[in-house]
Amino acid sequence: MHTTATAPSAPLVGISSMATRQLLAELTAAYARRHGQAVAIESVGGVEVAKRVQAGEAFDVVILASDAIAKLVAAGHLRADSVTDLVHSGVAMAVRCGASLPDIRSEDAVRAAVLAAPTLGYSTGPSGVALAQLFERWGIAEQIKERIVTAPPGVSVGSLVASGDVALGFQQRSELIHVPGIAIVGGLPGAIQITTTFAAAITTGCTRSAEVRALLNFLASNDAAEAKRRQGMEPV
Repeated sequence: MHTTATAPSAPLVGISSMATRQLLAELTAAYARRHGQAVAIESVGGVEVAKRVQAGEAFDVVILASDAIAKLVAAGHLRADSVTDLVHSGVAMAVRCGASLPDIRSEDAVRAAVLAAPTLGYSTGPSGVALAQLFERWGIAEQIKERIVTAPPGVSVGSLVASGDVALGFQQRSELIHVPGIAIVGGLPGAIQITTTFAAAITTGCTRSAEVRALLNFLASNDAAEAKRRQGMEPV
């Protein structure tokens, strides 16, 4: 009896910010193995993601910080009923390998470490915005502004720490754990920890919403929890 093989469907296409790049690579590979559905997700700076979605570039799914997702929903680019929270991601501090590790066990200790650092680095993403606000609240923003290096979109703060361009770097732990040449001092203490929730949503122009919803169900499931923790994040 002659049978015709079913052709594999085209990959689902998505875009995400850099913080979830490694996690999504791991989970979409697992999803493809389990369900036979390929997923192609491009990871770039969060600011660029928003610009490209707003410009009408075709994607099936978008993964960003939840506040950025909410803005794209409000602007009509993403479906409100599809928004799915995926992970909570905290900020960690890093220094170059071999450098002494500052005390960061309290808010006062972190403030002292920031004041003592010759250079400081953070991203243009949500964590960088929150850190700038923290430095303002501490009343040291003017004092340290000449020492701050803002990583360009898509560039890891960790890479600037590894190269010696930044002495003390702050970024999502998920973006630091895979960078060679740095030592992660630890997460910020609870009183000043900056936690970003990353969410996914289906674009309003997507023609394969049922397939994307199945993917989102997997990404939010207990089956994905171990990978999230391994990649420096916490399941929602």
